[in-house]
Amino acid sequence: MSKLTNAAWLRNKRWLLVGLFLLVLVCVAFTMNNQRFYRRPIARVVKVTAVGHPRRTSDQFKNVDHQYDQRIVAVMENGAHRGQRVLLSNTYSDSRPMDQRYRVGNQVFLSQVRRHGRQLSANITGYKRDTVLVTLAWLVVFLLLVTMGKAGAWALTSVLVNALLFVLAVELDLRNNGEHIMGIFSILTIIFAFVSLLLVLGPSKKMLATFSATVIGTFAALGVSLLVFSWTHQRGIYYESMQYVTQVPRPLFLAETLLGSLGAVMDESSDIIATLFELKQLEPAVSPRRLFMSGRNVGKSIMGPLINVLFLIFMADTFTSSLLYIKNGNSWGYTFAMNMSLGTVQSLVSGIGIVLAVPLVSAFGALLLGRRS
Repeated sequence: MSKLTNAAWLRNKRWLLVGLFLLVLVCVAFTMNNQRFYRRPIARVVKVTAVGHPRRTSDQFKNVDHQYDQRIVAVMENGAHRGQRVLLSNTYSDSRPMDQRYRVGNQVFLSQVRRHGRQLSANITGYKRDTVLVTLAWLVVFLLLVTMGKAGAWALTSVLVNALLFVLAVELDLRNNGEHIMGIFSILTIIFAFVSLLLVLGPSKKMLATFSATVIGTFAALGVSLLVFSWTHQRGIYYESMQYVTQVPRPLFLAETLLGSLGAVMDESSDIIATLFELKQLEPAVSPRRLFMSGRNVGKSIMGPLINVLFLIFMADTFTSSLLYIKNGNSWGYTFAMNMSLGTVQSLVSGIGIVLAVPLVSAFGALLLGRRS
């Protein structure tokens, strides 16, 4: 049955990709011409003129920037003023922290559209980016199906299902005002792991071993971190650096750490189990002990790079804000404490999960695969 299913998938793959490509073209064309479906005013830039000379600005920390003024003529694309020209003004800087430079052909959202005699004027609120977003999304889907085929389709399905589950969990947390956030996201972690592995690996020994090691390793890492927090009285952990949090920050941080650790541990567990299954197929008589040792060796090989990847991801997420802290006269110590410390803690917790998962997944793989099929 599996061979027939794979053969049918290969026969239909060409037509599926052709249909998907045509669907991409239709979606891109729609987003380029869907202005009438928006309630917010949209205009297309037809002329841009530089006004005056660049202005040099500086602050007390000797940070230098330059500002530029633009006079923009655009054509309304929707609403009661559709087809009419509107005069806009814009100021942008070299650093562009909160502003943008606009060019001919850009589609922009407007606010406060008003008439002065025969001339319309308005304020620009930002780019219309749906065409770019749809194009990138479909490009990811197209490449995933081309390079991975059926496995890519299941992986994409798991991502969509997990995204829906995450939205539902957030809505449930908001309705409970954050009172049961750890319970909600702990259950969500288990569901994430089960759904992802079931869709990608199917109902198999491989899925069972990977799921068991992933869940145990993730929660064991969180348990070890909670013990360390208790012994150290959470010194050096600045929950107040979590910006715009309207709930108690500590449970929210722990839930975020739990989800981050899940991804790392699942990645490692899948790699080790896949290697053990390949070894079992090449040498059916392999002993459980040798399987266990092989899993440990694979874990040792990928553990270091994986921990470094996680650390770089957490640090990259805070790079721009850390640079802003330092350029505004803050010390490295204060910048790290208020901007990087939580990411470092999350990296360490994920690292604990990665280390614990190596013997766990090796043991589960050896127990399941060491038996005669």
